[in-house]
Amino acid sequence: DTARDPRGFAVKFYTKEGNWDLVGNNTPIFFLRDPILFPSFIHTQKRNPATHLADPDMFWDFISLRPETVHQVSFLFSDRGTPDGYRHMNGYGSHTFKNVNHNGEAVYVKYHFKTDQGIANLTPEEASQIASSDGDYAIRDLYNAIASGKPPSWTMYVQIMSYDQAKNCKFNPFDLTKIWPHQEYPLQQVGRLVLDTNPDNYFAQVEQLAFSPSHMIPGIEPSPDKMLQARLFSYPDTHRHRLGANYQQIPVNAPINMNNGNGGSPSSNYQRDGPMTVTNNGGGAPNYFPNMFHGPRPNVMNGNHKWHADTVTGDVERVETGDEDNFSQCHDFFNNVLNDAERDRLTSNIAGHMVNASEEIRIRAIENFACVDPVYGKMISDKVKALIETNGTVVQRTKKAAPLNPRRDVPVIQTQSCPFGFKASKLN
Repeated sequence: DTARDPRGFAVKFYTKEGNWDLVGNNTPIFFLRDPILFPSFIHTQKRNPATHLADPDMFWDFISLRPETVHQVSFLFSDRGTPDGYRHMNGYGSHTFKNVNHNGEAVYVKYHFKTDQGIANLTPEEASQIASSDGDYAIRDLYNAIASGKPPSWTMYVQIMSYDQAKNCKFNPFDLTKIWPHQEYPLQQVGRLVLDTNPDNYFAQVEQLAFSPSHMIPGIEPSPDKMLQARLFSYPDTHRHRLGANYQQIPVNAPINMNNGNGGSPSSNYQRDGPMTVTNNGGGAPNYFPNMFHGPRPNVMNGNHKWHADTVTGDVERVETGDEDNFSQCHDFFNNVLNDAERDRLTSNIAGHMVNASEEIRIRAIENFACVDPVYGKMISDKVKALIETNGTVVQRTKKAAPLNPRRDVPVIQTQSCPFGFKASKLN
């Protein structure tokens, strides 16, 4: 609960028109703008396939070769990378979405949840100490606050960008590695989120939750954000794998109007059968469309709602976006958002992690930070050098093991190969 890592922040709105899932993080940005790189990025967060150890080389090799990551990496290694529990962090939809009013007029929006408890973070020392004494620190803090009648809350805001503003924007407004400056696109308050009830059963109501950005309702639509477009289909795939084909019949995932039909029959779709069907499976109603038996019709045919249409021209091709503006917003973050003490802690956190990577990779990564600001790169470089000079040797084990029981003679292996002749190459 105290590891340096982005935290998910997702909200499921149960409405009469279906469920809307806002699925984001506690950061307004992300590491990538190109979804095809996302699986590789996740691999770098896992363990080395040979040693099964956490591998700084994997992380910094990828990061240094994709300079668009520098903004989110800076956010991650800042104080906000280790929030003091869930109550003291913000939530963000992160992506750019499209909102459409009843007249069919569309604008682009970003969603923000600002904590009403105030931002509070843990120092690396505090995070490490808590991790060794209470691995459930954040969830315990949240549960106890709600149980004691002190429900945490977040104020919800939107930023709005018109189509004309998007066309003339000096940066790509659909780039997930960038924020929308508040001076140009001010926050507008729309509501408040209050967590006032703990789950009755954690597995039923939390573990089985299935959030997906593709769960939308009329008036809320996706934008050309490429990362969002990929998540629209990847999340339902994950839920079908994790929870089964009928995961939306699980009560915590089911729309509030799902069981309007006779005997619990889903009245608004033609999905039938499959493992773990827990409704009456539509009864005898038609399971095909179109039909003459008053089965559900698409909203657009009823005249209730149709998706907002955009005019698009140009060629469709695979484009490498790694050389877009990767540093200007991070420059503002480093110089205008952080103070001197926060910059010192940020660079110390980066250096403490980067020092374990190979020299060639460290040099390449530091060059990216120097592109943000030469001072940024130099601070990291100086701290890495100091750490190498101070901790240049691997700490050796000094504790003695207990005597062998039962006592026995163990032969000393002289050769570097397996004494039994086993070779890993035989597995190929």
